[in-house]
Amino acid sequence: MFRRTALVPAAVAASLSLVLTACSDGADSDASAAPKTKGKVTLEFWSWTDGIEAQTKVWNKEHPETQVKFVNAAGETVYQKLRAAVNAGTGPCLSKMDGMNLANFAADGLLTDITKVAGQYKGKYTPAAWNAVSPGGTTFGIPMGSSPLFTAYRADLFKKYGIEAPKTWDDLIAAGKKAQQQNKDVKIFNMAGEDPSTLVDLSWQAGAQWYKADGDHWVIDFTSPEALKAADIVQQLVDNNLASGASYADPGVFKTWDLGKTIAMTTSTWQLPIYDTNFPKSKGKWQLADAPLFDTAHPQTSSNFDTIAVLKDCKYPDRAAQFASWLGSSKESLTTLTDPASKSGLFPAVNDVSPYVDKIIPTEMFNGESDSAQVITTAASRVGDQWQYGPNYAAMYSEMQKQWGKVMKKELPVKKMLAGLQKWTIDDLNGKGIKAVAGS
Repeated sequence: MFRRTALVPAAVAASLSLVLTACSDGADSDASAAPKTKGKVTLEFWSWTDGIEAQTKVWNKEHPETQVKFVNAAGETVYQKLRAAVNAGTGPCLSKMDGMNLANFAADGLLTDITKVAGQYKGKYTPAAWNAVSPGGTTFGIPMGSSPLFTAYRADLFKKYGIEAPKTWDDLIAAGKKAQQQNKDVKIFNMAGEDPSTLVDLSWQAGAQWYKADGDHWVIDFTSPEALKAADIVQQLVDNNLASGASYADPGVFKTWDLGKTIAMTTSTWQLPIYDTNFPKSKGKWQLADAPLFDTAHPQTSSNFDTIAVLKDCKYPDRAAQFASWLGSSKESLTTLTDPASKSGLFPAVNDVSPYVDKIIPTEMFNGESDSAQVITTAASRVGDQWQYGPNYAAMYSEMQKQWGKVMKKELPVKKMLAGLQKWTIDDLNGKGIKAVAGS
């Protein structure tokens, strides 16, 4: 699998204070008690997603009282530039942001608490999506997009090797071993040496909580039974040589799947158009299935989330939240943005995704033997809502990246890496004045 987080440089470590305001719940917030902006205002909005600028123009035509000034902030150093602008007092009111960077910006005091004004929009989104904009229980933004995981596999080669789409992660391990009995060079999965997102996703799916806000402190638990279940699966993939190690930085990475060297992956909606373009030899040979599970009685998958954060010193948080919610939840906006023609790659984080699924599926890629739309809709409904991004998540992820290559080379056991990451995370947080303790 390759995830958007693997393609975005991690932000610098979070610093001194994440204010946990008694874990306030946006659903119970009194929106009427929040200050309401009167008169005409202009909001500056930074984003780097195709199709968004056109939608801001639609909004501006329909909302003369709230005009949005769009700034294309594309570039690898966007988060550093955004930090510098906010610290200089010249930052925008709104910015696109992934979930882990939202938590970091919140920890650094660079965002605005919009819990009261945002509560009215909470019911539009999945609980997991709302968690992504509410680290520690305080809301700092509005969900924009999600990327729930499901499985794509080479149905022709699965049939050739006498294996079926795995229902559990244990099934995937067994399928990989059986396929290699017939072709020692085939791999069931891919795990790039620079990208530990497989471990993140499996931990999320297993029900782990690496970060959990608890009153005035954070509980850090990388070694819970759930986390160790995920570690065990990753370790088996490594120890049994079941995973290829194609780097996602290599333009030729797609060949490992297109040529049948690797025959399955967990994937998401934004990647489907990429496969349609880069899998010329295997079109029509793929099939979708639900992501493998740890507990079939409690099916759960994982997702990344795109958000629209409200920056520090935004003078009109109510209008900012209103625009962000329109952009990420209104049928008018989503109908356009989820169309592949917009090139946004957006898949919504709303409760009902059914109106937006069919058109994102490249039908020529798949063999038609499974209901691709149903697989995607099911994945969207199964994202575990226990996962939280903590105040130094991006810095932790960078640290994990440094060690992940050793895991892939069999130089460092996964469980040992997790134990080390837990200590590193706790020490880093406490060193910055954010109280953190180890999980039980």
